[in-house]
Amino acid sequence: MKKLLFIVLVAITSVGFSQETIKEGVVLSKQTMSTDNAELQSQLAMVGDIVTTTYFKGNKSRSETNNFMTGTSVTIMDNDNNQMLMTLNNQMVGKKYVLKSMEPSEEDLENITVTKGDETKNILGYECQEYNVEVNKDGVVVKMDIYTTDKLSALSQQSTMMGADIKGFPMYLTMNMNQMGMNLTITQEATEIKKEAVSDDKFDMTPPEGYEKTDNLQGM
Repeated sequence: MKKLLFIVLVAITSVGFSQETIKEGVVLSKQTMSTDNAELQSQLAMVGDIVTTTYFKGNKSRSETNNFMTGTSVTIMDNDNNQMLMTLNNQMVGKKYVLKSMEPSEEDLENITVTKGDETKNILGYECQEYNVEVNKDGVVVKMDIYTTDKLSALSQQSTMMGADIKGFPMYLTMNMNQMGMNLTITQEATEIKKEAVSDDKFDMTPPEGYEKTDNLQGM
């Protein structure tokens, strides 16, 4: 009986710790892609899982993704100044960067429908709220199921660019779309949260040396 009580107390303590608000730390996320097209699926298998590391401190965040097929991308967001710096370095486009406002354009918001869902999902001890999102742009419809927590101060490019209807940091999302007759599913899930000190240097908004400015990194 004492052993059972100890296990229960440990479980309660762990959940309670996970539910605390964290304003500084690191989130690791894993992204996988799949399709019903055999040829494309073989290419996606070569890419493998894509790991994103998100550093956050107060109202600033930095997300880094590095994959031998897709290259290296970094997104830094400063909510105090409403600015976002995105950089991309891969073999196809070279070194490019975009520096712009975090505020989504009216045109983008017109193409997005956000509905607060009825479900919650427990991810790494956090109770996350569901949001259903549909993006209709350039004839392509993208449907997303997103689960967010408001217990992390981290910022996300996905939720930020969808306006104020989505609150919190996405801990889990699935994205479904159809392009050129192929169904594509992207799944992203937080795998680890570390409460630790993060250097202010991570959030330097100065474009890195050797990178060329562009207006849009989408599609690159």
